[in-house]
Amino acid sequence: MMNWLPIVLIAAAVVCGAAGAAQAGTPVDSPSQAYQEMIARSLMNRGNNFRLKAVIEKAKRGEDVTIAFIGGSITEGAGANPQQTNCYAYLTYERFKEMFAPGGGNVHFIKAGVGGTPSQLGVIRYERDVLRDGTVQPDLVVVEFAVNDWDDETQGVCYESLVLKILEAENQPAVILLFNVFENDWNLQDRLAPVGWHYDLPMVSVKDAVVPQFRMSRDQGNVITKAEFFADQYHPTNAGHRIIADCLAYLLAEVAQADPDEGDIDLNKPPKIGDAFKNIKLLDRKENTAAAQIDPGGFSQTDLDVQRALFDTNLAGTPLFPNNWMHSAKSGSESFKMKITSKSLMLIFKDSWNQQFGRAEVYVDGKYVKTLDPHIINWTHCHPTLVYWEEEAREHEIEIRMAPGDEGKSFTILGFGYVE
Repeated sequence: MMNWLPIVLIAAAVVCGAAGAAQAGTPVDSPSQAYQEMIARSLMNRGNNFRLKAVIEKAKRGEDVTIAFIGGSITEGAGANPQQTNCYAYLTYERFKEMFAPGGGNVHFIKAGVGGTPSQLGVIRYERDVLRDGTVQPDLVVVEFAVNDWDDETQGVCYESLVLKILEAENQPAVILLFNVFENDWNLQDRLAPVGWHYDLPMVSVKDAVVPQFRMSRDQGNVITKAEFFADQYHPTNAGHRIIADCLAYLLAEVAQADPDEGDIDLNKPPKIGDAFKNIKLLDRKENTAAAQIDPGGFSQTDLDVQRALFDTNLAGTPLFPNNWMHSAKSGSESFKMKITSKSLMLIFKDSWNQQFGRAEVYVDGKYVKTLDPHIINWTHCHPTLVYWEEEAREHEIEIRMAPGDEGKSFTILGFGYVE
C-alpha cells in the first residue's frame, strides 16, 4: 500500500487566528490505528479515476503538472501558522510531490482561496485567479466551498457551474470535491455532494472523518479534540490543516493503487442542480469592458482599500477587484448607469467595517430590485449578489444610486459577473 501518512507525529498546536495566540495541545498519534481509521472515513467517493490517474502518471513521467485549489478562507490558509506553508493546500501539494514526483520540480502550485466568499464569487473569478487569465492550465483542481456557500443565492447552481467550468476545459483537468467542517459540526455536503455523485467525482469529507471521533474519549478512539483541531469556530489549527491534507493524500493513494477506469467521466448529461453560470465572465474597469456601456456618474473613483488574499505562497496579499468604481462622500448624487445584454447579472460590492460606507440601491430597467448594505457582514471583503437571472439574453439598463440618507457616504462596486 502506498504510504499516505506523514513521517512525523503531528503536534496539535491551537493557533487562534483572531487573537494571535497559541496553545499547546496533546500530540496527535498519527501512525495509530485510530488515526488511520479517522482518515479513511473521509473518503466519500473514489470516483472515476480516469483523469486523476492521468495526472499522477504525468507527474511520475517528470512532465509539468499544476495542482490548483479554489475555495474560502480555509483554502487561503486561515488558522495555519505560518499560513503559506502549513495550510492544507500547500501540505497537499508537498505530499503529492513526495508520492509521485520525487524532487518535485515539475509540480506547480496554485492557491486561490478567498476568505468569506462562496462559489457564487468563485465561478466569476476562476479564470482570473486560477487560470491566471489563460496563462495556466491546471491538471488537478481541488474545490472547497462546503462551509462558504451558506449565502449562495443560487442554492448550488453556481457550485455545479464552477465544477463544470473546470471539467469542460480542453486539457481535461481532474477535480476533487473537498468538504470541510465548522466547529459546530456543520457543512453543506448534503447539498453539494450530489454534484459529485452525478459526475462520479472523487470526494473527500473532513466532516465524516473528524466529527464522529469528536464525541469519543481517548479510550473510545478519540484522536483529536475540537480544541486541538479548531483555531476558532471556523478555521483549523496546524494539526487540523495537516489532517485535511492527510485526507486528500489518502484519496490520492487509493486512486494510485486502483485499477484504471477505462473511460472518462460522462459530461453529456443534464446538470444535477444547474449550470446556468458556467460561462459567466468578469466585468470591471479592465476586464471585458466592451460588453457594456457604462456611465460611472458619481462612482468614478477607484477604491484602493480592497480585500487582499494570500495566493500561492505569497507573503504579501493580492488585492482583489482593484479595477472598481467607487462613490465617495464628495461624489455627488449622480447614479452609476450601465447598459448590457445578458441572461444574468451578478454585482460584486465591497463589504466594509468603515462607517463612512453607506447603502446603495439597485434598479433594473427603472424598477427597484434591492438595497445593498455593506455592514451586514461588517468587514472588508468581496460580496457577490444576484441582480437578475433569466432564460434568454436581452438588453437591460442598470442603475445604482446611493440610498436615501446615505448620499454623503461611500460605496464601492467591485465588478460584475455576466452570462451572455
